[in-house]
Amino acid sequence: MDNLTVEHRSWLMSRVRSKDTKPELIVRRMVYTLGFRYRIHCRDLPGKPDLVFRSKHKAIFVHGCFWHMHENCAKARVPRSNSEFWLEKMQKNVQRDKIAKQELQRLGWTFIEVWQCEIGDRENLLKRLSTFLH
Repeated sequence: MDNLTVEHRSWLMSRVRSKDTKPELIVRRMVYTLGFRYRIHCRDLPGKPDLVFRSKHKAIFVHGCFWHMHENCAKARVPRSNSEFWLEKMQKNVQRDKIAKQELQRLGWTFIEVWQCEIGDRENLLKRLSTFLH
């Protein structure tokens, strides 16, 4: 059971960022140190990718495991209170992601998804980013 009042929970959830999250800032820093420059949150592309490399037709999505239901991840569990609401909300995110990725591919773009839980292994993530961008 949720031990917070409805008002306090609402206030807390209003503080959750959709842009400039800690994982996103870490990925940006890594890409910058690799020598790549990018645009952020391009509204003219499906899904508004977090990092966009126009000349390469490449994009990076940085996803929170909870919000985007990362499969087989402990951070992606549905809350026990009000679970129907959360499940529906998270499934909509997943469906929206799927449509955006299909549309990006149709437009000739390649992309990768970086999950919040992957940020912990920075060495492996740096290799993955480097491989993708080169």
